[in-house]
Amino acid sequence: MGYSVGQVSGFAGITVRTLHHYDKAGLLSPSDRSPAGYRLYSDADLARLQQILFYRELGFPLDEIATILEDPQANALDHLRARHRLLNDQITKLRRLVEVAEQAMEVQQTGVELTPEERFEVFGEVAFDLSYATEAHLKWQHSAGHQRSMARAAAHSKEDWAQIMAEAAEWRLRLTAAFDADEPADGERAMDLAEEHRRHITRWFTPCPTDMHGRIADDFAADPRAFALVVPPTEQRPGLAPYLRTAVHANAVRRSDAAGEA
Repeated sequence: MGYSVGQVSGFAGITVRTLHHYDKAGLLSPSDRSPAGYRLYSDADLARLQQILFYRELGFPLDEIATILEDPQANALDHLRARHRLLNDQITKLRRLVEVAEQAMEVQQTGVELTPEERFEVFGEVAFDLSYATEAHLKWQHSAGHQRSMARAAAHSKEDWAQIMAEAAEWRLRLTAAFDADEPADGERAMDLAEEHRRHITRWFTPCPTDMHGRIADDFAADPRAFALVVPPTEQRPGLAPYLRTAVHANAVRRSDAAGEA
C-alpha cells in the first residue's frame, strides 16, 4: 500500500512543499506508483522520512543527512556526537544570553538601576529572584502601595541602597540572635524586631500598615524566594521564616490592643 503526498503531509506533520523539496533535493522520493500512475510513498520511504525528520529536529543540514543515509560506511554515531557537542555549545551561549536578559528584566521589575558591579557591592548575597519578582509584580501591579514602592525603589541612589542594606544586615543579626536564644516569637524582643522591619519598609519604600506587613510575612513563610530577600540562604535557620511571621502577626495584635486602649 502506498501513500500520497497529501496523506504523508498530514500524518507526518510537514507541508507538501517540504516533501517536494526533499524530492527535488534527492533526499526522499516516492518509490511507488498507483495504477493510475500517481507517485506514492512506500513503507520504506516513510521509515526514511522518519530518520530525516529526526536528524532535522537535531539541526542537521540536509546535505549531512543525505551523507548519513546514503553512505553505508557513514558512522551515524560520530555525526550525532558532533551534533551533541554543537548543541551543548549553543545551550551554553543561550544560557549566557538568558542571564543577560534576566539581569535587564530584573532591573525593570525591581526598579533598582545599578550596574552589575554596583549591585554586587550593595546587595551581596541578597538576590532578587527574577521569577518571584515577576510574580509579585503581576500580582500587585495594580496596587497603589506596590506602584509607590517601585517608584521609590527606582529613585534611590547607590548611597541610599547601601544604607538600606546596612540597616537590614544589622537587623538580621539581631533577628537571628533572638531566634538562636530561643526568645519566644510572640515575645517583646521578637515583636520589637518585627515592628522595626515594618518601619523600615515604611521609611524606604511605602507606608506599611500591620495588615500589609502580615501579608508580607506570610509570603516569607510560604515562599523561600521571598524570605531570601531579607535573609540570605547562608544566614537562614530552619524555622526562622515562620518565627518572623509569628512575630509580625503578634506585633499587629499588640499595636491593635495599644490603639484600642488609647
